[in-house]
Amino acid sequence: MLNITVLVSGGGTNLQAILDWVRETPDGNVKIASVISNNYGVRALERAEKAGVPSRVVSPKDFDDRASFHEALLAAVNESEPDLVVLAGFLVSIPSEMVRAYPNRIINIHPSLIPAFCGKGYYGLRVHEAVLARGVRVTGATVHFVDEGTDTGPIILQKPVAVAQDDTPEKLQRRVMEEAEWEILPRAIGLIAAGAVSVRDGRVWIDGANRERIKE
Repeated sequence: MLNITVLVSGGGTNLQAILDWVRETPDGNVKIASVISNNYGVRALERAEKAGVPSRVVSPKDFDDRASFHEALLAAVNESEPDLVVLAGFLVSIPSEMVRAYPNRIINIHPSLIPAFCGKGYYGLRVHEAVLARGVRVTGATVHFVDEGTDTGPIILQKPVAVAQDDTPEKLQRRVMEEAEWEILPRAIGLIAAGAVSVRDGRVWIDGANRERIKE
């Protein structure tokens, strides 16, 4: 059984995709051990409660400095003894201490086809605003392992999404979630749970092969 801890910041739509996938796979080998939010009163916490998943808040507002917050966040993650930490719309930089504590055991979902539109400053709606401003025709989502950089860890899965001429950032954001994020994040977790994912020389291998990561 793969125990996962999911870190969230807001509405929790990606968390819901994971919850739905776990519920619809009764014979699966994944258990959500806990949900941790850095914000109080967000919808993601309601989703966890409704699903009967333990949840808690570790907010930087409750600490005197960032170092104390990072220490508390790592302690909260450690308490649930996860095999895998999943960043599902978690809008806080992961401290280096956590990356070192969970090497190749933290994954993130990013709303673009990395290496495009990623790194510092590219998160949430800002990604889709940049996509439209640039005039690209294809965007998408990426699941990747987390390292000490920003969106620089080994890529596990990607899925493209077409950009429509009448898209607004909000419309594009929703379609990327529906057509890509909610599909590839649970799929990546399933592959990891099945022992099909490994990292060698900084690259992800699935079922022993460095397969093409962009899925139609």
